Amino acid sequence: MTKLTIPLLASLATLALTSGVALAGSEDVVVENAWARASIGVNRPGAAYMTIRNTGDEAVTLTGISTPLAMMPEIHESRTNAEGVSSMASAGEITIAPGEAAELAPGGLHAMLMRLQKPMIEGESFPLTLSFSDGGEVTVEVPILGIAARGPEG
Repeated sequence: MTKLTIPLLASLATLALTSGVALAGSEDVVVENAWARASIGVNRPGAAYMTIRNTGDEAVTLTGISTPLAMMPEIHESRTNAEGVSSMASAGEITIAPGEAAELAPGGLHAMLMRLQKPMIEGESFPLTLSFSDGGEVTVEVPILGIAARGPEG
């Protein structure tokens, strides 16, 4: 390390410890009931679903997802307006309050897996890493269920 780096790191550590900002960590996150449906080849995106629970005392913010299965994984949200027209768009960051959970489920928030690198085959699984604003990550193994599955129980 250079002589400039050490004082800079010490100053940043002091600022972080004395700023009064309390950040919940990814260590307070529990992922439950992860699952995905089998895909039809790789030309259409896949999706994964789960419950992301914050067991801590402060809010946590999900900032992104990654997986070797897809080149463009994102959290998306499906919505239907008053006229019955459905749309889907990137959800951006998801903040989960203390003691609360974010449900990633069909028809709402979900992990959209675009540009699949291989087909999602029933009976297989893949790793999905959730990234949080504290720099932490949580990786979950997502089982791939049948193409008509409606939940983690099949």
